[in-house]
Amino acid sequence: MIECYHIVDKKLEKLDRVQPGCWVNIHPPIAAGEIEQFAKDYEIELDFLLDSLDTDERSRYEKEEDVRLILVNAPTLNNSAPENESLYLTIPIGIVLTPENVVTISSHKETVLNRFLDMKVKNFDPNHQQKFVLLIFEQIVRDYLQCLKLLNQKRNDIEKELYDSSRNQELRRLLSIEKSLVYFVNSLSANDLLKLKMKRTDFLEIRNDEVLTDLFEDIIIDNGQALEMSNVYTNILNGTMEAYASIISNNLNMVIQRLTLITIILMVPTLVASLYGMNVPLPFKNSEYSFYFIIVFSVIVSLLLAWFFRRRRLF
Repeated sequence: MIECYHIVDKKLEKLDRVQPGCWVNIHPPIAAGEIEQFAKDYEIELDFLLDSLDTDERSRYEKEEDVRLILVNAPTLNNSAPENESLYLTIPIGIVLTPENVVTISSHKETVLNRFLDMKVKNFDPNHQQKFVLLIFEQIVRDYLQCLKLLNQKRNDIEKELYDSSRNQELRRLLSIEKSLVYFVNSLSANDLLKLKMKRTDFLEIRNDEVLTDLFEDIIIDNGQALEMSNVYTNILNGTMEAYASIISNNLNMVIQRLTLITIILMVPTLVASLYGMNVPLPFKNSEYSFYFIIVFSVIVSLLLAWFFRRRRLF
């Protein structure tokens, strides 16, 4: 679906067709041949649009004559994820800058661009291309930071449950968080390199604009902070899973040890009873108190073994 918008009296209004200075947003559902026709009509390299729909596409920028492409990865909620899959994914958002318009394209409908459609981002104007691009960058970084806080909170909640549980369900939930963090680390790292290269080459041509330059530097700093947080949370999560695996292994060893000691203690009455069940002459065989003697002897020996093991702190 191709939609066009422009700002009138600080309000976003939808247009019937593409006009100079408007924002063109392409998102699912996309009809067959719609992108090809759009690229042909407005002289945009078709690969610029198709690459933006590839979920595995890396962050980068390109330039073809007067048309520039910026591909940046953004986080999105994985609504169709099973329990052991990642909670969040990262998808590329394509930003195509033509001499007259800004074109955004994504393979998902629910992206950071919806915040602009809902006018939740102040002072954005599609007619001011450089600032619009920087505001998109800023909102993407904020999404990363928000998602990281939510993932860390989920990790803390699961950790508390792990202290009183040995089920696999908690481990699967931790694994889904770990997968999300891996996606975030890779995408944030690629985005960081993209922004540093754009700043060095002045791809947005904002070197002489102090306000936009400062905004871009702040975005790069925030992106670096998000990348550092992702690495820290990943290391903490790896340590948590390793510690929990060690605890499970230790608990298993303790259970086996206790069962072994109980088996040894119960083996004494069994051994005594089996000896007196043999058809050979044995002490107290003909005594009327032999049964009680055997019971008392077995109990005493079992209690002594239990006391010994307890004293050695094996129980």
